[in-house]
Amino acid sequence: MKRIRFSVIYPERFVHPLHRRLAGDGPLTRAELLMWSPTADASALFWCDGDRTATAELVDAIESVRDRTLVGDEGGTYVILRQREYEFSGAILTTVAEAGVIFLPPVIFLDTGAVQFEAVGEAAAVSAFHDDLATLGDVTIERVREFERQRSPSTLTDRQRAALEAGLAVGYYEVPRDGTVEDVAAILECAPSTAGELLRKAEAAVIAATVG
Repeated sequence: MKRIRFSVIYPERFVHPLHRRLAGDGPLTRAELLMWSPTADASALFWCDGDRTATAELVDAIESVRDRTLVGDEGGTYVILRQREYEFSGAILTTVAEAGVIFLPPVIFLDTGAVQFEAVGEAAAVSAFHDDLATLGDVTIERVREFERQRSPSTLTDRQRAALEAGLAVGYYEVPRDGTVEDVAAILECAPSTAGELLRKAEAAVIAATVG
């Protein structure tokens, strides 16, 4: 299966009200739609790259918003929104509903006017979705790669997690580095080559889960 990152600039009639506000001259440059619920109250979780005040000004200007909760975060603000309706264009929703692909969160709205998201599916299905999407806006394919299941940090093996913990304990991840692979091996009571392999696999899993 293919994993494709799309970037789309829609004509004005298809632009979501939140995105329209974001693309203005305000301090925010990015909003990420992280999760949404198929319920009548149109609930969604956003993250915005600004403080609570700037984020409140952004969402409070959207007429369909019934209620919102803001939670500050380092570098941004989380927003739980409840709207009367999601206000996405019917044409876009139809294209998404009829697509033979799966969409991966987040959906990213940028102040440049672009919407970025990823889709996963067989090559033919992804190609068909691209063609349908291209009838609605200016589409760019930013990245294409094979889709594969990634190991998350929470599913590290016990041995890999122990290697990371040992690395922290001996200063292997300090800057400048104090500990060595040999120090990690001594704690794990294994050969340095084994410790090095455990560290590399654990690091690969953590990095892949972090940056996708």
